Amino acid sequence: MRWRQARWLPAGGLAAVLCLAAAAAAAENTAGPIANPFEGRADVVNEGRTLFNQYCAHCHGTNAYQGERPRDLRRLQLRYGSEAPRIFYETTSNGRLDKGMPVWKSVLSEDVLWRIFTFLETVQTPP
Repeated sequence: MRWRQARWLPAGGLAAVLCLAAAAAAAENTAGPIANPFEGRADVVNEGRTLFNQYCAHCHGTNAYQGERPRDLRRLQLRYGSEAPRIFYETTSNGRLDKGMPVWKSVLSEDVLWRIFTFLETVQTPP
């Protein structure tokens, strides 16, 4: 009988872990869309431009004018539509090392990243 009980304890523990993982995944999926807290704030644009030119221009061009399409951030809205804020946030936070994009989350605050995005929203190529 003891062997049988010992055998069920790990299975019960595994079930508990799986339930917690499922709950965490469900909570992650129910989190709302990522949104720019500075959206529409003209007072943030110039600071965002300065920050962009300080941290991003070496790859993405001064004021986001870059001739290479993969690095042309003036096309975010065309490429990603309403998902542009999420794509920007995930890419700057997690990087894309395979594409040469560093992880900025440990270097720049979320506030700075969103100020940069607010500037980028003002230079989007029209459809």
